[in-house]
Amino acid sequence: MELHLKIIGSLLIALGFSHAIFPRYFDWRKELAHLSLINRQIMYVHTLFIALGVTLLGMFCWISSRDIIETELGREIALGLGIFWAFRLFIQFFGYSSELWRGKRFETAVHIVFSALWTYISVVFLTIYWTAGRD
Repeated sequence: MELHLKIIGSLLIALGFSHAIFPRYFDWRKELAHLSLINRQIMYVHTLFIALGVTLLGMFCWISSRDIIETELGREIALGLGIFWAFRLFIQFFGYSSELWRGKRFETAVHIVFSALWTYISVVFLTIYWTAGRD
């Protein structure tokens, strides 16, 4: 399980840093131009804090993988994170319209990759909660 947490940590750190390209990739200057200043700034600020949170969670998985597995507090945190990422998986299918990816090769591949990622992360954290340290 420790290896899985290191893998998850690496993936989350990469995901956190990838948020830096969102404004340019999604052409936010043009797409958000019609929004009020406060709504535009909320998009940027929330994206920054999501990126920071995801990056820090990745670092936590790297630095504290043994504690997550071996301590009661770590297992309780794993339960919370398992629920969080399972909910993110649910949103992947029910929060985004399939019109965004269906019939589009690249977007479908991204949808599949992220569905697999959210599944993997959820399963690892929930498995830690249900199995680690239970003698």
